[in-house]
Order: sequence, then C-alpha cells, then structure tokens
Amino acid sequence: MSTSKTSPKGQKAVSNIVADKAAEEKDADQKDQKHALDKNSLDQKKVAESYSHVDHSKSAALFARAKEHIPGGVNSPVRSCKAVGGEPVFIHHADGAYMYDEDENRYIDYVGSWGAMILGHRHPRVSQAIEDAVQCGTSYGAPCRAEVEMAELICQMVPSVEMVRMVNSGTEACMSAIRLARAFTKRNLIVKFDGCYHGHADAFLVKAGSGLATLGLNTAASSPGVPGEFTAMTMSLPYNNVDALREAFAKKGDEIAAIIVEPVVGNAGVIVPTEEFLKSMQGLCKDTGALLIFDEVMTGFRVSLGGAQEKFGVKPDLTCFGKVIGGGLPVGAYGGRKDIMEMIAPLGPVYQAGTLSGNPLAMAAGLAQLRFLRSGKPNKELALTTEALATGLKEVGAKLNVPLQVVSVPGMLSVFFTSEEVKDFDSALKCNTELFGKVWHGLIKRGIYWPPSQFEAAFISAVHSRHDVQETIAAFEDSISEAK
Repeated sequence: MSTSKTSPKGQKAVSNIVADKAAEEKDADQKDQKHALDKNSLDQKKVAESYSHVDHSKSAALFARAKEHIPGGVNSPVRSCKAVGGEPVFIHHADGAYMYDEDENRYIDYVGSWGAMILGHRHPRVSQAIEDAVQCGTSYGAPCRAEVEMAELICQMVPSVEMVRMVNSGTEACMSAIRLARAFTKRNLIVKFDGCYHGHADAFLVKAGSGLATLGLNTAASSPGVPGEFTAMTMSLPYNNVDALREAFAKKGDEIAAIIVEPVVGNAGVIVPTEEFLKSMQGLCKDTGALLIFDEVMTGFRVSLGGAQEKFGVKPDLTCFGKVIGGGLPVGAYGGRKDIMEMIAPLGPVYQAGTLSGNPLAMAAGLAQLRFLRSGKPNKELALTTEALATGLKEVGAKLNVPLQVVSVPGMLSVFFTSEEVKDFDSALKCNTELFGKVWHGLIKRGIYWPPSQFEAAFISAVHSRHDVQETIAAFEDSISEAK
C-alpha cells in the first residue's frame, strides 16, 4: 500500500513560514483522508481459504542466520516466540494496521511495536515529520527546538508533570526516576508489584513480568548477574492487595523512597487496578513522604489522552513515559513535580545523561503523533474499537464454552484462558498457557499477529477497522475450536 507524500521541506524564507504552515496543514488533512481510503481498501483483501500451507520459509532461513550471531536469534526475548513453541516471523514492512513478513504474508497487527504505533504504521503525519526532520540531521548532541516543544506538550497534556527530562527508553526513564526518588527522600527502599515490568535495570528484576514471566524467570531475583544487595532494596508485593501494601508500609514506611507501579498492568497481560488499591497507594505515600511513580510507558496517552492518571483521577509525584511519545522511534522520558525534578543535573546533584536524549528524529515523530492525538478523535476510535473487540471475544468464549477472561482498557486487551477473574500476577500465572500457545499458532496462520506470550498485552491502534475486528474475532473462534 502506498501513500502520497509531499516533497521534503527545504530551506524556507522567514516571510513564507506562515503561508507554508497553512499549506502543510491542508496537505496533512488530505493525507489523512488518503491513508484512511488506502487502509479501507486493504480491509477488502480476502484471507486465504486454506491456512495449512502458509509459507514461512524466508522467515525460517533468517532466524537460522540470526541465531549464529544474535543470542537466541532476537534482540528482545519475547520476540523469539519460545513461550508458544514456535519461531518468529520476520517483518519486511508495515502500513496502517497491517504488517507483512518476508514471505509476503499479511497480518493484522496487535503488537504495534509494543504500543508505540497508536496511529498505526507509517501514519502520514508521523512519516512526513520524520522525513522533514532528517533533512536537517539525525543527531546533534546539543539542544534543539523540538525537545523544548515536546517538554511543553507533555506538561500541557499531563497536569501532574511540571518538568520533564527526555531519555531513550522506558528502562532509562524508570531507572532514572527511582534514582531521583531515592535522592529526594534520602531513603533506599523501592516498592514494586509482582508481574509489573519497569525495564531491565537491576532494581526492577524482582518477580517481574513481560519477558521474565514469559520465560519463567519471575523469581525473587529474576536474572543472574543481579547482585543480591540490589534486589534487597526492592520489595515486590501482590498487585491489587491493599492489606499487603499497608503491612509493608507499617513495617518499613520510613525507609521507603517510592512506589513504582503500572497503573494498568500490561506486562503480565492486562490487569486493571481496583479503586481501593489506587487510593491506598496515594494515601500511604502522602502519609509517609514516599513518592508515587506511575510507569505510563504503555498507558500514557493511550488509555486516556492524559494517561491512566487522568482516567483514574490520581496525581502521581513522578511519571515515566515511552512508546507513544516517540512515534515508533527509540524514546523515553520521566517528569513530575518541579521541586523533585529540579534535583537533576545540571540544576541539581542527581546525575543522569544521554548522548541521544531528545534527538531530533524521535522528537519530530513524537510531536506529530501527540499533536494529532490532541484532536481527540483517535482516542475515541481507540476506545470504541477496543470495546468491539473485547465484546466479540467474550461472545466467542461463551459460544464455544471455553473458560476465557477478556480484560481491556482503551487500546489494550488480553485474553486469559481461565475461569477465574485475573486480578493479580498469581491469578494470571494460573491461566492455560498451553491452550494460549495453540491458539496463537492458529491466529498466525490466519493472518493475526497477536503477542507471542500470555503475559503481554495486545495493542489496538486508532486505524484498526471494524472489518479488522470482525476478521480477528472469526480467527479467534476458528483457532480456539481447532485447539480444543
């Protein structure tokens, strides 16, 4: 699928900037319309009548080559598809709600670069912003206008954030946030929750979710190479368990620097917080002087325009961002109260740095994506599409009499094969992962790219169509029937 593009901007005379800007906005609207038409044309593409002979030979050959020089053949563990007993497909290109592998198979994509592609792949505004930015250079190692505009925009969209520092990944953002929290409170203990994943920094690899849960490494210390002295400074508690949280603060409240939490868990599958749990975290932090850190790398600008904190009416002290603010390019950020953020170097003594932090390409892509989200329409579409998919999948479970839980928030969804409510990591671990693996293989051969792990959220984009949803529901029904 191709999308028409304007030629890259060259050097412009100052006197023409206003006129050029108006022309760009008009052209962007035309591109959006063209993108929607092209996407809808793909909706009419018939799914292959026979799925038993789907060709993945080129992907298999690439995976064999990759294993010679890349550990496990992948650069991030979940991509290996080890948990579902398969091999990865290698993607050649993507557009809108679809990805195409090296063997030219088409997939409706529910990974979306693990949440970054909230507007789908190659959105015209995002692509044009990258093309425009690259004409001026790819990295400066010096300040640029786009990072100032990004900081201003994040602070406008997320009221709890008064100052923000750009980094290059969600791991960096969370790692930096807890360093800052420890410095601000002059305490060492960090509270996290079982099944939550805040990146691969040493302090977070304790009963963690995401790839660690997928590979069965969710133990007290989840990775060799992490000194016990580091994990001793992290307390991991059951998610949604108010009693355990209160007990921990009763015993160690004056030693706890911060709580860091996924306000909606995405790294153990989707788990929604209870109102009591959210209020307890906020109240205990306020009473003891600990900081509340929301890891909104997944939920930010997705479950609501202002993130999960807007959706649930909670004001954290610090927030970590990623994914959406880079438009598909490597990015992260952390921000919050001004009195806390002013402790970061060079203004304060807490050191954190990054050569590529705030690089012009990621900032341009992220600005284009966030500015388009501010129109309000994408998030409304996201919520409606997620609800339609969730409703359809629940109906499939009832129709086939299969124990199945569908948990969702706008833009994120998980299917758990269990008859019990999934309210924490322990209940997620009791799901039928064998059945999930069989269903995943059925989905892949039916053209649905679902996360290859029971313990990862599926991501819906604003460009998934109703036809995509219907095709996905039908594929689930056929795959579950086949796997039973």
